[in-house]
Amino acid sequence: MSMEHILETVRTFDGVLELAPAVGSEFPEIAWGDHFFYYAPDGLVPRREQPFATIVTKNYPDDTLSDLDIPGRRRLNIHVGTSAFIELIGENPRFEPSSWDYAATDTVLPHPVYRTQGWISIIDPGETTPQAVRLLRAAYEDTRRRTLARRGAQAGDAGSGRDR
Repeated sequence: MSMEHILETVRTFDGVLELAPAVGSEFPEIAWGDHFFYYAPDGLVPRREQPFATIVTKNYPDDTLSDLDIPGRRRLNIHVGTSAFIELIGENPRFEPSSWDYAATDTVLPHPVYRTQGWISIIDPGETTPQAVRLLRAAYEDTRRRTLARRGAQAGDAGSGRDR
């Protein structure tokens, strides 16, 4: 299995918006070639929300520990939350991290920058692909559930007569 399999799988999730900035697009050049996944059934990037998963293809200025500037190397990042992070990594994401080889491939790792927010990463998934797909599906479902609950709460607020 490959990163293409992961991309194909996430694209089947109902209501997913994939941003894939390309060369010459309106997005910053640093993001060209990367992928950002949101739950957005209306097709609009949610305001004030982070994606539930990303695939990055290069080092960013503050994120170089994964050696992503090696040609063909890609890192899948998934927001799993605190409980799943602890289960997967064996550490609380908010505490000082142990020593990790953030450049290890096909291994579930804490995200080198966003671990404290409950993000994990996998560079070039291979044998970890089935696990990655399960984690992606769970991240999608969590985001979908939160979004629908928030929209339901907003709809309830609109009919509450608060503006009387």
